[in-house]
Amino acid sequence: MPFQLDPQLVKDCHLLLQWPQCHILLHRNAIIPWFILVPQTDYADLLEMPADQREAVLNEAASLAKMIQQRWNLKKINVAQLGNVVPQMHLHVIGRSPTDPCWPQPIWGNLPEETLDYSVTEVQEIRASCSLLNPH
Repeated sequence: MPFQLDPQLVKDCHLLLQWPQCHILLHRNAIIPWFILVPQTDYADLLEMPADQREAVLNEAASLAKMIQQRWNLKKINVAQLGNVVPQMHLHVIGRSPTDPCWPQPIWGNLPEETLDYSVTEVQEIRASCSLLNPH
C-alpha cells in the first residue's frame, strides 16, 4: 500500500513539500509557527527507527528549526513526538517566544480558540523557504 498522510494531519495542515525522509506540513493555525514532519515509515515511534534513518529525520527537523528561527526571529524551538491523537508517526517542530499567546505553557490545550490561518501568499513564501533548505 502506498504511503498516505493521516487524514487529520491533512485537515489540520498545509502540505508544503517532501524532503528525502519527511513530508513537511505547516499547521493552519498561524498564531504560532508550527510545523509537522511526517517520516515515510511504518514505524510508530522515532526511537524504534534504525539509527541512520532516525538521524536523517532529526537532521531534517534541525534544518526546519533553523529556518523557523531565522524567518520568525525566534530563539526557542520545541520538538515533540506525541501520537496520542494521530497514530501516524510525526514530529512537531514549533517556534516559541515569550510574546506568543501560550507562553510559557505548552501549545496543546492553551492556544486561543480563535485561529488565524496563513494567506496563500504566506504559504507560498514558507514553502519556498523550505525548498531552499538542504536537510542533509
